[in-house]
Order: sequence, then C-alpha cells, then structure tokens
Amino acid sequence: MRKIILIGRSETGKTTLRQALNGTVLDYQKTQYIGHEAVVIDTPGEYAETVDLARALGLYTYEADVVGLLLNATEQYSLYPPACTASCNRPVIGIITKIDSPDANVERAERWLRLAGCKEIFPVSAYTGQGIWQILEYLREPGDVLPFKDEAEANRPRCVVSDKFGEVGRTGSAGRRSWSEMANRRQAARAERLRQIRESAHGSD
Repeated sequence: MRKIILIGRSETGKTTLRQALNGTVLDYQKTQYIGHEAVVIDTPGEYAETVDLARALGLYTYEADVVGLLLNATEQYSLYPPACTASCNRPVIGIITKIDSPDANVERAERWLRLAGCKEIFPVSAYTGQGIWQILEYLREPGDVLPFKDEAEANRPRCVVSDKFGEVGRTGSAGRRSWSEMANRRQAARAERLRQIRESAHGSD
C-alpha cells in the first residue's frame, strides 16, 4: 500500500478516518502528535492551523507517497489557499469527511478542494463506511491484502465505541462514562470485530 499522510484542521475526522481505513473500531482519540500506523500518517489539526507547526507537515510529506487534504463537509470555510498543492512533489488528493451529517455540503467542499488543486476527490463517511473502499483502492499496489474482503464489507457501517463526547450508546447519542466502562466496551467491541472477521473468513471458504 502506498502510504498516505492525512492533513486537515482539528475536528475534520483524520483519526477516525485512519481507524476506518485500518478496519478497526471507531474509538475517538485526540491526536497529540504526528504518528505512523500501518500505511497512514496521522497529524494533529493544530499543525495545519499554526504557521510554525505547519512547516513540520511539509517535512513529513516526504515520508508519504500520497498527501490527503481533508475537509469536513460541514465546514463554513476552507483552510487551503488556491493552488496550494502546486508546492507539493507528491500526489495530493482531496478527502471530504462527514458526508453523512445532516448539515453536509459536499458540493461546496469539493469546489474548495479543487480550487486548492486536488484532482482526485473522495467523499467519505467513517461512520457509515461510504467511500472507504475507494480510498483503499487508490492506495492499493499489486499484491496488497486489504483489511476488507470486498467493497460491500468496506462500505458498511462501522462499530463505534465512542465519539469525541464519550461513549456512543444504542441510540447513537454520546454520554460520559468511566474509564473502566470505556475499556470494557472497547474490549467487547474488538472481540465482536474479531468474531465478524472469523465468520467472514469461514463464509468465503
């Protein structure tokens, strides 16, 4: 797989997208530093929002094969100036996140990303799974084994343990819980994910 670096302001959904691409449960974690996991380089939003820290993003793009500029579909403005991709010597794609939101304006976000210079645009929802397979296919190289067996599995709703407000319950609303309760829920969700993978493997035999 080609390695991708995810760049965008805070609350754009970079870490959640990373978890969705890796096939793991969605468990909100505030990214505090630039981190590598599998084929994804995850970056804190503050790096894109602060001039001094933004220089570090330029350096980290050299460790990636593809640069992904993320824009939340509910954004009222774009962080990216026109033609900013011209300064990058890597392929730059646009990723529109949170397209499942009732307030999403995908067309506006796409216009802004194209204005920035992105020719490939991927609308995605980490929660519903829409668009995840398309990004994986873009990054895929010959011989790669993806975390999903096919597009239908990749583009299905994810197991969500928590969002930024706490644990997501059966109704989809978030409420604060203790760390021990959260840990138990994470463990149960991972066990459920492993069970689904095993059942899927047996079903393909």
